[in-house]
Formats: sequence, structure tokens, C-alpha cells
Amino acid sequence: MRYLVPLVAGAALVAGLASPAQAEAASNEWTADVSGRSVTWGGSPRTGLIQLGSHRLATPANAVTAAVTGDGVVDVRGLRPDGQWTEWMEAPATLPVTTSTVETRVVLSGGKASRVKLTASAVPAAAEDVSAAAAGRSYRVYATREGLVGGTTANGHVIRSRDHFVALPSRRGLANKNSGNYSVQVCASNGRCEWAPVWDVGPWNTKDDYWNPSSTREMWKDLAQGKPEAQAAYENGYNGGKDQFGRKVANPAGIDLADGTFWDGLQLTNNAWVTVTYLWTGSGPVGTVRTGAANGTVNVRSGATSTSSQVGLAANYAQVRVTCQLTGQSVTGSQGTSNVWYRIASGKHIAKAYVAGVSGATTC
Repeated sequence: MRYLVPLVAGAALVAGLASPAQAEAASNEWTADVSGRSVTWGGSPRTGLIQLGSHRLATPANAVTAAVTGDGVVDVRGLRPDGQWTEWMEAPATLPVTTSTVETRVVLSGGKASRVKLTASAVPAAAEDVSAAAAGRSYRVYATREGLVGGTTANGHVIRSRDHFVALPSRRGLANKNSGNYSVQVCASNGRCEWAPVWDVGPWNTKDDYWNPSSTREMWKDLAQGKPEAQAAYENGYNGGKDQFGRKVANPAGIDLADGTFWDGLQLTNNAWVTVTYLWTGSGPVGTVRTGAANGTVNVRSGATSTSSQVGLAANYAQVRVTCQLTGQSVTGSQGTSNVWYRIASGKHIAKAYVAGVSGATTC
């Protein structure tokens, strides 16, 4: 599990800042005054996020540099042709796609930033890794229960009782608050799965995107793809048995699960090995789960009826990859009434009435 520092009193939360870029002309050089912007503080080690929103480029580019006046670094991501985002990368960064739209955020370590200057350009780059299956890269890793109810995650979410989200040890896959653009499918050996957004950073490390190949992995490039540094440290004495902060690694965890994901979604009673699919690394139709309650979930069924056995949960805001769609029982939910159901994994179905934004799904 992680050790999270609670949100300090009086810290301001970012609640969906409108993108200033929408009113700006397209350009490949731009600046942002961040001195008056709200900062989301949370996570452990405690960091602050200033969301700068998206920016339209005058000419397509795949490389971004940033200069920050004051404390902090800049994360950048690019919009893919399919409408999904690349992972966040710390500038200077070469993105895996050439794009006309980028999004940026400032990451603070404790101080303040006043101004950011950004430049986008086109540079030669290696071909994007397309080895992942349509569902996304999938690895077996050790899961621990996060707990920390009342604390604040790295994206500013205040943790509720029996909450539904996960933490991964790299902010490259950290979704914005109340967003699921980085989500995982996590399955236990009992056959149950949960689809949940990535809202926190940990366990142990903060720069270990172990699901990526060594060519793009931020740290620990000599480890096998899919093996977290904490696992290598715990099992093999890698890095002297320590994490990136010099702490002795006490378990091989590669993912933290919020209490609701742990107890209700997967019905675990102890920390356990699970299979995690990093859904943003896949391709194909995608949708976003929406429920009436902020902390709500939707039942995942073995068939296309509400009487089929429940085989898991999908959390509010989580994204799901749709394998195909089929006709089943009519259901009324947050997205209206429909008899269409989506297959989101083998033997796993969710009612369209609770999933927004799916386009191009084929018939099963």
C-alpha cells in the first residue's frame, strides 16, 4: 500500500478549468501565466498539478519542450487520430504520434510556478509500438489495498469509503480528476474483474511505467517489460532491494486498489496476484461508464441480461474497450433505455444504458 499525505487545509482544487487555448490562435510556440491558477495537491510524495488544458498547433508536431519560471516540470500528451490521448510524458518529450493538439500540465514538488513557455516541433522518431492486442497490454502483477480513506490522491480526488480506482507507479498513466482516459481492467484468480480509472500514483515508485517497452520506459530500462521495479527489488534484490526513494521494498506490488475495487469488485480478502490490462494501450471502440452516484458502479454480467450472474463491476468514469455488441434485455440507466449490451471481455458484458461515447462497435 501507499503512504499518502492528506491534503493540506486551504489548498485549492482544480474543478475542470476551461482550456485557455480554446480562445487562442493555433501556434507552435505559446506561453501560459500560471501564477493565479488553482493547484491540486495530493499523493505521496505530495505533488501539485496545474492543468493547462489543450492547445491547437499551427503545424503538426511530435516533440515538445518547456521552460518553467519557478518550481515544477511540465507533462505533455498528444491527441491520437482515434480521439484518445497518448500517455503523459515529462518535457522535453518526443510523443509517439505526430499531432495537431497537445495538452499540458505543470507538476509542482512543493514550490510555486509563475510562467510556462512551450515549443512544439517535428523531429524524426521511431515507429510507435503496435505490438499490443486490441484490448491493450496485459501483465500479472501483485496488488495491495490502498485504504487511506479521507486522504487525497495525486489527481486531487478525496478518497471515499469503499472507493473505486487504482494507483499505478507512474504519472504517465494518471487520469485527470473525474476522468477515466487512463483506466485498467483488473482481474483476480476467482474470475472477477473490475474496470477502474487510474487516479493515484504508487505503490513504491512514481516513475515506473513497467507496462511499456524498454525503449520508452522512464526508469529501470533493463527490467523485462511487465515487471515492476518493486517486484524485482523484492524478489531478486534489484537496486539493492530498494525503491527509487531508497526505501526497503516490503512487497512486490505493481498496483494499488481502492477499497471498493479490492473488496467489492474483485472480492479479495488479502493482497493477491492479479492480471491487469492497461486499456489505453489498446485500440478499438471505447466508452465511458456513467452512473448516477459519484462513487457508483455498474454490474458486469456473464450474459446480456440483468439476471445473468454478476462477474465484476465497472466504476463510474472508467473507460471500457468494447469487443462487440449484442441484443439483450432492455435496461434503463444514465444514458437512457436500450436493449444493447457491450461485450468488454470474454464472458463479461455491460449494458449500453450505462456507457457513453461508444462508436463503431460491431455485432458479436
